[in-house]
This record gives sequence, C-alpha cells and structure tokens, in this order.
Amino acid sequence: MIRHINPDGMHRSPAFSQAVVVEQPTKTIYIGGQNGVDADGKVVGPTVGEQSLQAFRNLATILESEGASLANIVHWRIATVAGESFDEGVAAFQQVWNRADPPPAITVHVVAGLAPGVLVEIDAVAVV
Repeated sequence: MIRHINPDGMHRSPAFSQAVVVEQPTKTIYIGGQNGVDADGKVVGPTVGEQSLQAFRNLATILESEGASLANIVHWRIATVAGESFDEGVAAFQQVWNRADPPPAITVHVVAGLAPGVLVEIDAVAVV
C-alpha cells in the first residue's frame, strides 16, 4: 500500500524519505497547519523545541481520532521562523518518531513570520 523510496544515486537520510508512493485507494487524511498551541489555543512556550513537540502532539491527536498514528504520515511540510534553531525542531521530531518506522517525505520552509508568538507550523498528509 505505502512504499518509502530512496533511489540509488540520491542522498539517504534517517530523517526523511525522498518520496512516498501510495499504490492503491486508501483513506487519506490532510492535516492543516499545526503549531505549538494547546487545547485552550495558547502557545505552549517560547522555544521551537517546545512548540514543535506540541505541534507533533496535535498531529497525533488528530490522527488518533481517525484510528491512525504518526507512522501513517507520508508527507509533512514544516515552516519555521527565520533565525530560530532548526536543531530544536529536529530534536523534537526524534523524540516522537519511532525510528523503526520509515520517515515521511518532508519539505521545510524558513519564513519571515507566522501567527503572533508562533515559531513553527507543521501540516501533514497521512494514509491509512
């Protein structure tokens, strides 16, 4: 159903797949941009690390409501504010991602700004 591909002749990374192929009709979940905002709509902390962890929790909550998990994500797009530590976001990813699962395809954008106080936003596509 889902194949993560990293063709010969291309860089291989434990953090992302070069592409993900979905081979048959399946349930697909398109998740809008999630950021470090809790259930009350408040930004959880002043760092990319704290906000990234909350964004991943939000993604997991949405997926669990549909009987899925982070492992079902085939692509995510991350926007982070210019000048912020990308390493903190990577560390947050490493805390939530099961290394036994192949990583999704990923796109990262550095942006001038997001909503007030927000340093990172992650949207995703999951296939169940």
